[in-house]
Formats: sequence, structure tokens, C-alpha cells
Amino acid sequence: MKLNAPLAVTEIAAFIGAELVGNDQLMATGINEIHKVEPGDISFVDFEKYYNACLQSAATIIIINKKVDCPPGKALLVLPDPFSAYVKLVKRFRPFEPATKPISDSAVIGEDTIIQPNVFIGNHVRIGSNCIIHPNVTIYDNTIIGNNVIIHAGTVIGADAFYFKKRADREVMYDKLESCGRVIIEDDVEIGAGCAIDKGVSGDTIIGRGTKFDNMIHIGHGTVIGRNCLFAGQVGVGGKAIIEDNVILWGQVGVSKDLTIHKGVIVLAQSGVGGDLEAGKIYFGSPVEDARVKKKELAWIKRIPEMWEKLNGK
Repeated sequence: MKLNAPLAVTEIAAFIGAELVGNDQLMATGINEIHKVEPGDISFVDFEKYYNACLQSAATIIIINKKVDCPPGKALLVLPDPFSAYVKLVKRFRPFEPATKPISDSAVIGEDTIIQPNVFIGNHVRIGSNCIIHPNVTIYDNTIIGNNVIIHAGTVIGADAFYFKKRADREVMYDKLESCGRVIIEDDVEIGAGCAIDKGVSGDTIIGRGTKFDNMIHIGHGTVIGRNCLFAGQVGVGGKAIIEDNVILWGQVGVSKDLTIHKGVIVLAQSGVGGDLEAGKIYFGSPVEDARVKKKELAWIKRIPEMWEKLNGK
């Protein structure tokens, strides 16, 4: 998320109650998770095994729970609970903005776009031309939708990320990481009925041009989906996955988080994707393997009773 105006690191430190280590002349221009950071961004880290990745990232200002050597040109904001400090910043710069009507006055809707009854369009939404938004669609704040997009009934665009920090010493154990990202839907996309596409925690969930979704599909926070992909019913994709162009996921495929499905992959129905997939191949199974190999394996499994009888002289 980009800030509306640069903010002095000294002001940030005072606001969250942190000790400032390093360059005290810096100006912050954005707030981002570690995998999305750009120069000028504020990020946070609260597990020692991720310290190096965060310190060596593009982030300029890092909220951290231990005083360590500060990389040149950066600033560290040291305090016991970086997670809560980060959430405090998000709430300040992207506060919840209650709706006052079904279609916000700040929404921009393009020429010849049709909005059916009972659609909710939140604050600062932009929708292009020649779109059809069917009944009971909900479009959360800051969503961007291109031209020639069709969204079918009951779909929800831009709900919060499913991202929580466990506090095992409390009765209510999970703290919410507030979402300040967006959903961007490019031109010529069609989204089926009853789908849910979550916004990024701090960056963008992106659906590429020409991609088509069936009904009842879930896309997790920060996922980036390429052009001309085809997803059948009940596909679920975890947060921060990258799915390149021309990928086909057939019905009930489950895709884990933080992985890449490369260009032109086809995953057959009811498969489970737990890691990166090589471009241009067909996969099947849970966990997925090359479909030809997996089908041969299943054929041999069916012969186990026969082989068992032979081994036992029956």
C-alpha cells in the first residue's frame, strides 16, 4: 500500500512507541509485507529466522523485536510487538470507511456498464466500461475492475485476507493482520457465481486479462493469476500463490500458498498442489505428479489384491 504523502521515520517511531536505530532522516512512502516490499516501504519481522530476509529486502524501514545491526541506509524501529505496531499503522493510514449507501459516491463506473439490483459497490472502487455486475455481488473498497468484465451473482470481491497471529497465552488466541491491499481484475475477465476473491494484505490480488472462473471459487490474499487462465468449480487457491498465463485448474483442485504454477500447466480434477509446477505439463493426484505417471501408479495399486493372492499361493 502506498501512503498518500511521505512520512518521516521519526514520526512513525513516535506513533508506535519504538526505538529508532539507523538513519533518522528517512521518509516512508508505503506499508508492505516482506514479499511485496519496495524501496521506501515499512515492513515488519518478529521471528529471528526471518530477520536476514527482511533486513536484506528492499524495505527501507523495518519494525523488529530485537536490536540488531542496521543495514546501511535503512532504519530499524525496535519494540516488543512488531505485529501490533504494523496493524496500528495500517489502521491509521487505511482506516475502515463505513458505507452510507449501496453504491458509494466515490465509486467510478464506466460507460455502458450494467449494475443489476442489490449490488454493493464500496468506496473508491473503479469499474471500467461494458461490464455486467449481476445481483447481490459485493465489491469492497478500493477494488479496480477493467473493461468487459462479467461478475455473476453472489460473488464477493475484496474481502479481508485470512491472516492471523497466534497468541497461545490468551483465551482469544488469534490477532487479525489488517488488510490494506486491493483486488485488481483486468479486462475481459469473467467470474462465476458465489466466488470469493480476497484482497492482498498490503499488495494486490490480481486476476489477469481474459481469465475465466466457474462458480464457487476462492482466491486467497495476494495471489497473482496470469492471462487466459481457466478455473473450474470449487477450485481453491491459497494466499500469495503465483499462477502464470494459460493455466487450467479443473474442478476441486486445491492450491497451497506461496508457490508458482508455471505457464501452460493443466491440473486435473480433485488434485492437490503443494509446490511449484513446471511449465507446460499435465498433473494429477494429491500431491500432484505428472498425470501419466500418476495414472500408471493408480493402475498398479488396483492390482495389489491380485498380486497378494499370487504371493500367498491362492
